[in-house]
Amino acid sequence: MMIHDITAKTGRHKLRMRVGRGEGSGKGGTSGRGHKGAKSRAGWTSRPGYQGGSTPLMRRFPKRGFSNSGFRAEYHVVNVADLAKHFEAGAHVDIDAVVKVGLVRDSKRPLKVLGNGDLGHKLIVTAARFSDSARKKIEAKGGSANATVPAPSSDSAAE
Repeated sequence: MMIHDITAKTGRHKLRMRVGRGEGSGKGGTSGRGHKGAKSRAGWTSRPGYQGGSTPLMRRFPKRGFSNSGFRAEYHVVNVADLAKHFEAGAHVDIDAVVKVGLVRDSKRPLKVLGNGDLGHKLIVTAARFSDSARKKIEAKGGSANATVPAPSSDSAAE
């Protein structure tokens, strides 16, 4: 006899235990909650991480290091090949125009242009950041790459 022979007759899922339906059911009386106390009452919940009064696990270990994740800038990223595909020659491209053609979802994040692909015609692009290769490709076709956020200077990083 195989397990699929048994489940075909009895059903795939086991029925849930119905508690509080008399002593003969095996879960009558206190319905598996023990005697008295907060855990036996309706509405009792435990705070996440609470360990019965002992020092919680997250407080037993020291904090070490530094995380820069709270300060990281998130950008919408677009490649120059996508700009060439969606915009005509001489077009003004900014975050609103990119949202309008559907390359990015919304204008909540600043725009960053990357240099993947070829740019076949002149574009005037305004974005928060440009990669070096994107800037070179745009300017090589006679367009302009206008950054709205100044790039971090190398001398401030040395201080």
